[in-house]
Amino acid sequence: MSTKNGKICGAVARTLVAAAVAAAVPEAAAQQAYPVKPVRVVVAFAPGGFADTVARVIGQRLGDRLGQPFVVENRPGAGGNIAAKHVAESAADGYTLLAHTAASAINVTLYDNPGFDFLKDLAPVANTGSTPGLFAVLASHPAKDLRELIRASAGARLTYATAGIGTSSHISADYLFRVASGLDAVHLPFKGGGPAAVAVLGNQVTVLSSSSNALPYIKQGKMKALAVASLKRVDVLPGVPTVAELGFPGYEERSWVGIFAPAKTPAAVVERLNAEVNQLLALPEVRASLEAMGMDVHPGPAAAFAEYVRS
Repeated sequence: MSTKNGKICGAVARTLVAAAVAAAVPEAAAQQAYPVKPVRVVVAFAPGGFADTVARVIGQRLGDRLGQPFVVENRPGAGGNIAAKHVAESAADGYTLLAHTAASAINVTLYDNPGFDFLKDLAPVANTGSTPGLFAVLASHPAKDLRELIRASAGARLTYATAGIGTSSHISADYLFRVASGLDAVHLPFKGGGPAAVAVLGNQVTVLSSSSNALPYIKQGKMKALAVASLKRVDVLPGVPTVAELGFPGYEERSWVGIFAPAKTPAAVVERLNAEVNQLLALPEVRASLEAMGMDVHPGPAAAFAEYVRS
């Protein structure tokens, strides 16, 4: 090789190395500096529901740890698609996040053209945990459990409230009441578990099919839990039977709350957020706060959560 060719090859090599280093610097800088301004956490459902409560527990502590406010903003509607589309179209810089539930998976089969592709346009950041479904009525309702409610509703119209069309509480209740039990069951969707619980408390709807939204009212004696949709009884409601115990073997329904970011958000930012959420989930006070809602926490890497969402 001539001296001239050797100098050219050396220059090319130095240029490639410099380019590689330059490409790595923004990732490292993003991880080190992020966040430098407030972060919006867009919740896919109304205030007072499962996703909203978890987002506020996690968001407040993320703000404390990272030195910038994590401001929760509720954008309910279309089973969470309104919030998801908004975040998918936001700048991919880590300053707009989405808190969504298992409804994100169900929505794929319910909406032909929501205006975005959940898998392509959003990046899974972290899963916080999951909780089983819960069926509850007013405390004054005569039914002692779900089996009694179903028997008493034969030949009559039964109304049930959920956090919205396409939520896991909607699909599971429709199957349980209408398909498996043959009842004339009417679904009344709301824009979150909070408003759905209020409707039952106001005696506008008979049954609440939800996750943890009824727990405070059950503890206050305003509502009565008829069944939980886990395969085993839950510690927070040890005296409440499972749906499976009451004549529906194998019946299980769980919802989860995950954090997402717009696609193309820097990997360093996603990993930073994932690490921070996982560290929060390991704190005894945070774990206790979530477990009081009937949740099982699910820390793990962003890649594992992404695979779970795809599956």
